[in-house]
Amino acid sequence: MSRPETVEVSLDLLQSVLSALRQDPASFVGETRLAAAVKRYEMYEISQAKAAEIAGLSRSEFLSTLTRFGVSPFQYGAYAVVTEVERE
Repeated sequence: MSRPETVEVSLDLLQSVLSALRQDPASFVGETRLAAAVKRYEMYEISQAKAAEIAGLSRSEFLSTLTRFGVSPFQYGAYAVVTEVERE
């Protein structure tokens, strides 16, 4: 079985950024991947499964993490729910 093709993304930061966040580079990368996945999910750009993949988590771990960011695991807003109910 072949390995999926990957792309490496590089980001140059001043050391003071990591110092201010009190993070080492590996922790920063993990948190940044997670934050990007959560934000893209929140903006309805990607599914829960794809967001979990980006974050490097299982889907259940990703869903548990959403509360930390104040993001609902449901991709329906109140208006969408009301509209759906009214259709029935």
